[in-house]
Amino acid sequence: MSKYVAKVGPAVFSKLGKWAYNMSGFNQYGLYRDDCLYENEDVAEAVRRLPRKLYDERNYRILRALHLSMTKTILPKEQWTKYEEDIKYLEPYLSEVQKEREEREQWNKTH
Repeated sequence: MSKYVAKVGPAVFSKLGKWAYNMSGFNQYGLYRDDCLYENEDVAEAVRRLPRKLYDERNYRILRALHLSMTKTILPKEQWTKYEEDIKYLEPYLSEVQKEREEREQWNKTH
């Protein structure tokens, strides 16, 4: 298996991007962008392929966010996920799953 490197922060820094990121609200619960992706088949497979440590960290963030949501509270501001520090940990796994799916679809068309 190849070595994955998660991307940290956005590809393009902009005031509008930072504003939209902060307005989304998920950072107030300590979630990363990849924690909030709509879970289709590709995302579910990418999550399944995560190393145990990343998988456990993801589950912890989601459970903490659920608890905070149920108690109608948010994290202290110093614990919010910052725009520049958002780790796109799922991106390499997701792109691999999507490439495999596209390859499989192409194979099925020709055979």
